Amino acid sequence: MPNTLTVNRSRCINSILFSVLICSLISCTNTSEKLPDVSHVKVVLKSQRLDRDLISIDTNQIAQSLVGLEQQYPDFFNFYLDTLLHLDIHRNYVDANPAISEGLHSFLTYKDYRNLFDTVAVHYPNTSDIEANLNKGFQYLQHYYPKYKTPKIVYFISGLGNWGVVSYDGVMGIGLDMFLGEKYPFYASVGQPEYMYINFRKESIAPAVFSTIYNDFHPFEDQNKTLLEMLIQKGKQQYFVEKMLPFVSAEDRIGYTNKQLEWCTANEAMIYNFFLNNQLLFEKNWSKMRRFVSYGPNTTGMPAESPGNIGTWLGLQIVKAFVKENSEMTLEQIFAEKNVEQFLRKAKYKPKN
Repeated sequence: MPNTLTVNRSRCINSILFSVLICSLISCTNTSEKLPDVSHVKVVLKSQRLDRDLISIDTNQIAQSLVGLEQQYPDFFNFYLDTLLHLDIHRNYVDANPAISEGLHSFLTYKDYRNLFDTVAVHYPNTSDIEANLNKGFQYLQHYYPKYKTPKIVYFISGLGNWGVVSYDGVMGIGLDMFLGEKYPFYASVGQPEYMYINFRKESIAPAVFSTIYNDFHPFEDQNKTLLEMLIQKGKQQYFVEKMLPFVSAEDRIGYTNKQLEWCTANEAMIYNFFLNNQLLFEKNWSKMRRFVSYGPNTTGMPAESPGNIGTWLGLQIVKAFVKENSEMTLEQIFAEKNVEQFLRKAKYKPKN
């Protein structure tokens, strides 16, 4: 849940028409299902900028300032300090606490961190466009799940700690420093491989939020699971994101470039047969499975043009086939189906190309 980050006359026209056709087949509104009208669904989306509030405190009186911030962020602040920043302050708000006088003080004053706060401020002077997408997504979510309570959004910075979106106690935390775009030069310095950069864009935020919500709805324990179970779980997650964000491109939802998505569409049968012929669907060895459900430069054993995380894409196709064959089922019934072998049979999945 990760490129959109970026002859003679007759042949040129044909190329344009072909591109239009491809876009029509796999574009951001690429669902053949009729979309529900959610314009009447009221969503009250509240957000706070913890990144701004934290960097604005008096660094000569940090402990005193933390008391005020805890009051502003009662459901999230200590989780942020102790878990996301690993400071282990544990509400011991006294200046003599080394976690404050050394740890947090360094985070707020060290020049590299200060530059990170400044960079986030430049990239995100406001979050209105993020919240416009989230608001629309929550309208669809409340259409399908009327009892769902919209979480509060809290924006934070973790010091490139790889915390993109986290869910905690009714709060959806969004680490803006992990969404600074593919050209941000310091992701490499903290060990992020280049193939991950596509997931570090503003366009990736809404899909990451709704992927996290799906995980909240349907927690998945990956121990002792088969690859087929992983594919179906990942496919369901992607299908959930598609249903909640039908206005977001398929590329942005899964974290592929347009070229990668076209390659998958053109080679769907080959991809599925690769798993069948290599007897991988019931593989339980995580070291063999992870390359299919994790991002990478490509998929080992497939052509170099193949993207990583291809099992997630394949899982989505299986889930879509299941939905088509079982159109009477509700979303919740689809997601609740746990028998993956039965799920695959009911899907009648047979890619044609």
